[in-house]
Amino acid sequence: MAEDPDMPKDSAVEINDTERIDDLRRCGLKIIQDPERFCFGMDAVLLSGFAYSPEGGKLLDIGTGTGILPLLLSAKTPAGHLTGIEIQPGSSDMAARSVSMNGLDDRIDIVCGDVREWDRYFAASSFDVITSNPPYIKTGTGIVNPSDTKALARHESTLTFEDVARISAKLLKTGGKFFLVHRPERLTEILTLLSEIKLEPKRLRIVYPDTQHAPNMILLESVRGGNPGIKVEKPLIINGEDGRYTEELREEYGF
Repeated sequence: MAEDPDMPKDSAVEINDTERIDDLRRCGLKIIQDPERFCFGMDAVLLSGFAYSPEGGKLLDIGTGTGILPLLLSAKTPAGHLTGIEIQPGSSDMAARSVSMNGLDDRIDIVCGDVREWDRYFAASSFDVITSNPPYIKTGTGIVNPSDTKALARHESTLTFEDVARISAKLLKTGGKFFLVHRPERLTEILTLLSEIKLEPKRLRIVYPDTQHAPNMILLESVRGGNPGIKVEKPLIINGEDGRYTEELREEYGF
């Protein structure tokens, strides 16, 4: 899954001067990225391994960026159709070109738009699964990246977690699943809001960078209209004592 800046650019798709094509090392999939804008990270890959879809299900990825989650989930789940929505035109354009480059136009749609205006694009209760790797940092906290595109991806200046959660509750069918990656320091806020809006948290996995440090990510599955009760899975550790990816990470996520 490592990025390969020396990979030759694909002649079948238009690539801008600052862009590159990275090999996703799964089913021959590739993705167009621009290091000057924003490139996907470990969090998106972990979410793609944590999320799942029923056979033929309809899946929506909120804040899809360059389309990493729909691309990976097209190979890792039996979802019938996947849609990614992204507010930044540059990112959504890269996502759409990546979909075409991989020959997935009949299975993946990329929508350039503001998900807060969801009823312009989608019908209520129309998705079986929603995934999201939203901005983690509340407005007014943390260091804001001078790049507008990176700041939008990391800070809740445009889209808050509450926006994502409430919109997901409207768009999911009863029994539909919401999969999220976020930061541990906001876990109490996240669980409280999801329970309040009837997206009942059902499965939690806490991610540690290694055995010596505090966790830096959470993976969470919630169910619209689900009964109370959450299963906390064993921790996922990224790096072993030798500084390399753990065997579990290599086996489960393809690193």
